[in-house]
This record gives sequence, C-alpha cells and structure tokens, in this order.
Amino acid sequence: MENNKVAIHSPFRQWLWRKRRSLIILLIITALIFTFFWQKIVITIDSGQAAILFRRFSGTEIDTIYEEGLHLFSPLDKVYIYEMRKQIALHNFDVISNKGLIVHISLAIRYRPEYDLLGILHQRIGPDYLQRVIVPQIESVMRKELGQYTAEQIYTNEAGLLTNTILTALDEVGRNYVEVEDIIIRSLKLPEQIIDAIENKLQQQEFMKSYEFRLQTAAKEAERLKIIAKGIKAYHYTVNQGITETTLRLRGIEATEALAKSNNAKVVVIGSGKDGLPIILNTDTATPVREPANVSGEQDTLSVESSKNNIFGQISPNEDNIQNKAKSKQ
Repeated sequence: MENNKVAIHSPFRQWLWRKRRSLIILLIITALIFTFFWQKIVITIDSGQAAILFRRFSGTEIDTIYEEGLHLFSPLDKVYIYEMRKQIALHNFDVISNKGLIVHISLAIRYRPEYDLLGILHQRIGPDYLQRVIVPQIESVMRKELGQYTAEQIYTNEAGLLTNTILTALDEVGRNYVEVEDIIIRSLKLPEQIIDAIENKLQQQEFMKSYEFRLQTAAKEAERLKIIAKGIKAYHYTVNQGITETTLRLRGIEATEALAKSNNAKVVVIGSGKDGLPIILNTDTATPVREPANVSGEQDTLSVESSKNNIFGQISPNEDNIQNKAKSKQ
C-alpha cells in the first residue's frame, strides 16, 4: 500500500516541481490582482444603505437589492450604493409674479428613495436623482403655480396658496420612484420697498378692523341703553296707571296715623284743602304754634306732597322741611 501511494504522489510531486516557477508566478499575479481590485471585490454596505449591482454582461439587476453587510462581487461588475435615510437638500430660486416682480424663495427639501423601487430608480434615473428629478420638478411646479399670483399674495400666503403649491409639487415628484416627505419654505424675499408697502397696507387694514369693532361696540351699547330706557318707561307707565286719588288719600290717612304714633314728631300741622288730612307729630311734647295767615296755602301743599310721598308707608323727606319751617316761624 505504501509503495502504491508513493507511486501515485510521485508523478504529482514531479509535476509540481517542474511547474513550480509557473505556479509561483501565477500566485503572485493572483495576489496582485486581488490586492489591486480589493475595493471592487469586497464591498461593505453600511447601516442605512442599500446597493444595486450592474453586471458587465447582463446589465442592472432590478429585482435584487443588496442590504447592509459584507458582500463579494466580481471586479468586472459595478456596485452602486444608495443612502436610504432621510436627507435634506437646500435650494434657492426666483419666481416672477404675474406683475413682473421677482420673489426669491429658499426651500428645504426632505427626501429619500423608495426602497422597493430602487432598481428601477437606478436604471431609469440614476444615483443623481436629486438634481435630475426632485429639484427641477419642484422648482418647475412652484414657478408655474406661484406665477399666477401677485407678489403681495405670495408674501402673505393668501388663501393658503403656498400650501396648495407644495402639495401639488409633492404629488408630481412622487411619481419618479422617490419619496419627498416635505418641502419647507425657509424664506421669501421681496424688494425692501415692496415689503414696506405691503406691511403698511396690512397695518392699515388692521386699523380699519379695529375701528369697525369699535363702531359695533358703540351700536350695541346704544341698543342696550335704548332697551333700558324702554324698560324704565314701561315701569313708570305701569306705576302711574295703578295710582289713583283714592289710593293717595288712603295712603295719606295711613301716613297720618303712623306719624301720630311716632315719638320723634315735634310739630302739629293742621291740613287744609280738598281732603283736609292733618299731619300730627308728637302731640305729647309739641308746643302750640301760631301760624300766620299767609302760610296756609304752603302748608296745604306740603301736606299733600307728604301724603303722596308716603304711599308705601314710609316717612317723606318733606316732613323734615316742615319741621324746620315750623321752628323758624316760632
């Protein structure tokens, strides 16, 4: 058995020995090639990335998407790596309004490629899809839509026209195998004179609104006072309808009885006139009073007013006046 193994290996060893120089050269060449094409053969796809392979003899592999990790490829093929995370691109451009004024707009675009359509995106658009599709299409839509309005309408975002324009742009860009999540308007710039004129106009409009509010407030206040006046008028009318001479006479009698029983009364006034109701004040302590003949009419008037003012059984303020006058006459 050992002789047979030696017999089998001896020709192979002899062949290796004879081809040793060629094999060494081949190994050196292979090592050099592997070292030279290392970056094309061994490719690492980092986190948040995906890759599409282009084969030299068959073209782009649309259905195969290489995920994160270490991969080995032929040096004849080419690998394209795409960033799958959300990205932000800043873009500035000018829009001409319908009256010829230039509006400078600064945008921030948040985007990323659609993962499932990455192969088609690479085949039909390419890795520079941002400059080929996203930015030009957004700029085209916004220029077309905003060009129909005046600079003032754009600057003040009248009726939400900027929002509507952004939604239209998002819908147009979304048809190109990319996902644009948002378009942010960072700034709108107009000539300084135009901005001052617009701001002044808006300020005057706010003043007009404040004046209109004041007028409405004044009208409501006038209406409120009118309603109060009508209520007072109705109240007095109702009260006047309920007061008759009989009621006044009865209240006068009741007031006279109450005054006759009061300990604070000092003067006795004998009434005269139609009803002749006397007002008796503290008959226990009062002193006789000589009344001049020319004051009878005045006393009648005071007694009548006192009886009218005491309709509800309360002492009228005119009683104090009667007492003061009586004292002065004494």
